[in-house]
Amino acid sequence: MLSLSSQWKSLSGPKFDYKLSWIKRLKKRTDELIKMELPAIIIGDFNIIPTAMDVYKPERWENDALYRIEVRKAYQDLMKKGWIDSLRNLYPDEVIYTFWDYLYKAYDRNAGIRLDHILLSPYLASRLKSGGVDKHVRGWEKSSDHAPVWIELLK
Repeated sequence: MLSLSSQWKSLSGPKFDYKLSWIKRLKKRTDELIKMELPAIIIGDFNIIPTAMDVYKPERWENDALYRIEVRKAYQDLMKKGWIDSLRNLYPDEVIYTFWDYLYKAYDRNAGIRLDHILLSPYLASRLKSGGVDKHVRGWEKSSDHAPVWIELLK
């Protein structure tokens, strides 16, 4: 599993270049998985906010590496290749957040962002039954700033 730390938000320099390189490697691997015609799931904190619906006050994030046009386009390219954004597929019109900063009572205000994704290859799309974000876990004392994301697939 490839991962990318949320500390890499700079818009120039080696950290942003690394993020773009990571996205390029992810796209290459996802293309390989599609060509294999196997059921596959890509899960993780992508550090990508896919759409304006996935962020509280998107206008504040336009120059952030999490929401830059380059990374949003890369995410959409995955969808065009056939990958299914499981939560967005289940809840196309709902605001879904998976991360709330510790600052400014973001969780209490539901001022979150959706960074954590579960992508399904097209060979699993028909098996997607349910899914969600266990948002309440983020409210626990000493919890992570991310909430658990889950899906259920039919056999």
